[in-house]
Amino acid sequence: MTDNVRVRFAPSPTGPLHMGGVRTALFNYLFAKKYNGTFVLRIEDTDQTRYVANAEQYIIDSLEWCNIPFDEGPGKNEKFGPYRQSERKELYKQYADLLIEKGWAYYAFDTAEELDAHRKNHEENGKTFIYNWHNREKLQNSLALSEEEVATKIAAGDKYVVRFKTPQDETLIMQDEIRGTIKIDTNTLDDKVLFKSDGMPTYHLANIVDDHLMEISHVIRGEEWLPSLPLHMLLYKAFGWDAPKFAHLPLILKPVGKGKLSKRDGDKLGFPVFPLEYTNEESGDVSRGYKEDGYFNDAFINMLAFLGWNPGTEQEIFSLEELVKTFDLARVSKSGAKFSPDKTKWFNQQYLQLKTDKELTDLYLPILEEKGINSDVDYTEKVVSLIKERAVFVADFWDLSSFFFENPTEYDAKAAKKQWKETTGALMTELTEVISNIEDFSIENSQTEIKGWITSKEIGFGKVMQPLRLSLVGKLAGPDLFEIMTMIGKETTLQRIKNAIEKLS
Repeated sequence: MTDNVRVRFAPSPTGPLHMGGVRTALFNYLFAKKYNGTFVLRIEDTDQTRYVANAEQYIIDSLEWCNIPFDEGPGKNEKFGPYRQSERKELYKQYADLLIEKGWAYYAFDTAEELDAHRKNHEENGKTFIYNWHNREKLQNSLALSEEEVATKIAAGDKYVVRFKTPQDETLIMQDEIRGTIKIDTNTLDDKVLFKSDGMPTYHLANIVDDHLMEISHVIRGEEWLPSLPLHMLLYKAFGWDAPKFAHLPLILKPVGKGKLSKRDGDKLGFPVFPLEYTNEESGDVSRGYKEDGYFNDAFINMLAFLGWNPGTEQEIFSLEELVKTFDLARVSKSGAKFSPDKTKWFNQQYLQLKTDKELTDLYLPILEEKGINSDVDYTEKVVSLIKERAVFVADFWDLSSFFFENPTEYDAKAAKKQWKETTGALMTELTEVISNIEDFSIENSQTEIKGWITSKEIGFGKVMQPLRLSLVGKLAGPDLFEIMTMIGKETTLQRIKNAIEKLS
């Protein structure tokens, strides 16, 4: 099953890479690496009408950021190149001709108008028009016309497509690595177009030919391709080639659980659906990306791995290496996987906590610089160690720690109303005298002195500690008060208490 594993990720460059596409790439990558195989990138750009110029580079950049780069593809180890279908188009015509020669395909000259008329006529009679065995010999194609008529039409430059001749009265029995055995009655299938009048193949022909020539062993792709599986299996049979193994991944569903996740859901609910920010060159529209929203690439990948797969254990945090080791198609679910923006944030938070204070400090220093704060590295690292537990993103650090770098200029109105009473000003003035007299301003000593003073006054600790926190932080939040005081120093502590007395009393 797993000798010489070769898998491919074959996106169309019609816009940014949706996270569903990234998940397909990830599962292909994990499968390839588990069996020391090859992960191939192929660009399926046969649909020239929807081609977007910067989309291919975006796909490559996204895979790099996700840390799942391809082994073989455009401009890299081009063993079976070229890897863009538009550069292979000369190739497909000969395979379309081969199918005609073998009696598995035929020329069809029906115009769009003629086919529309058939469709309308069927609809009026309560039927659905399907181009296949039951009517193909009555339509404009090489099965119904004589060889001379066909030759004349082609010579005259009449437009034609090449259609697959689906066999009649057969039961196809197919295997899917995730869904098991699938049976299809060939009488229900239509004769799909394989080659278009513009000289380009359709997805069906190009993908089978390329997978065969690139020696792909396993096709791991989205569930939306499941209806195409019968045709693809029949094409392998028609060419006399061995088919790869197929696995169809479940859909990624909207957070509400019904329907496929789309960019619209992200826009509406405020989360990105693309790995990197994307600018549409025509409209100038900018779509949000996980990277720019502050997610770590390993957290993003860990989250995606769990959309439709589970390891069968309680473990949820997996490094890429662990995912490679644990991944198994047998543990991929058949049913759709509901996307959760909250769970995605949870993953990011877990990864943030796993990073060292030094790594996080390196990420925080540029944010401080932007705010015009030139902070000492060791001091910043100490700040990070005190606040990181409450952060989901590095971007949260400033809100959680601004008071370590600058005096509060405003005070939370609700907290001030509740905590700053008529007598508080006098109490805080007395506290400044106590603090002024503390020689050794260490955490332990300050704590002993201040708590001793509160006890001697026989008042509740909250009457002093809450206004003190409000004075130093500007709100009732933040780490241990004595840690804050020691970090900002005695002079700043006194200054902040005096500022609060002036503003709040």
